[in-house]
Amino acid sequence: MDNQGVAADPQLQQFIAVESQKQRFQQLVHQMTEVCWEKCMDKPGPKLDSRTEVCFVNCVERFIDTSQFILNRLEQTQSRGTFSETMTD
Repeated sequence: MDNQGVAADPQLQQFIAVESQKQRFQQLVHQMTEVCWEKCMDKPGPKLDSRTEVCFVNCVERFIDTSQFILNRLEQTQSRGTFSETMTD
């Protein structure tokens, strides 16, 4: 069996795309957890105080907003063709 036959298999391509998306999502969650933990957690305890909880919520929301902005910007860049075009906007 040649490699082109495997690469052309739509079910395999879909499976690889889904698994790649899962991996990217897991990496994003890990990165978000690390950033927000460092930013918000002073000293671990049995319960989160309200200040720490608010910090985590705000951190996660800003992380998601930033990630979405970057994704949208990359999609715009790809649809325009070159990165240099977007730098002059």
